[in-house]
Amino acid sequence: MRVSRKQAAENRETVISVASRLFREHGFDGIGLKDLMKGAGLTQGAFYKQFASKEDLVAQASRRAMESATHRWADATEANPENPLGAVLAFYLSMDHRQERMDGCPIVALGSDAARQSADVKASFEAGIRDYLENLGHLIGEGEEPSGKAMAILSTMVGAVVLSRVVNDPDLAQAFLDAATEQVRETVAA
Repeated sequence: MRVSRKQAAENRETVISVASRLFREHGFDGIGLKDLMKGAGLTQGAFYKQFASKEDLVAQASRRAMESATHRWADATEANPENPLGAVLAFYLSMDHRQERMDGCPIVALGSDAARQSADVKASFEAGIRDYLENLGHLIGEGEEPSGKAMAILSTMVGAVVLSRVVNDPDLAQAFLDAATEQVRETVAA
């Protein structure tokens, strides 16, 4: 049965959204097309009508994941306009975010995988990282051009969440997140 162009476009968007979450949970190579399409409620055959290759989907899903993460930062700052940086730190460097494997930061979940992917996938991550840096620049009062300070803050935040996820001990995980929060505050104050 043929689907309309509108339905095909909706199916494509569903696959990209589902893949962006499942890739964060399982990694790019940790889930196959059959399971991705099943997660989207479609057959594997529908994949080939929508995407040139799995790599094409990986690039699009990476872009979607980074956009989603940027929206979460914006939501946090809008929820606490008096202390927008504090709001971002509170959600990003939290045990809740540590547990969010499907909806958490794609850099944390897929950064090392992305480093081994195509230029298109890396471009999706780079665009998202530049958005993070621009947002941080505004939050710390340094404007849109990425500064060393914004880069150091982002590196600290991402690294802390990665390390917190790697360890089993929840107290050690929390200590990484707390230390990063304190370091970011000190960096901003300096």
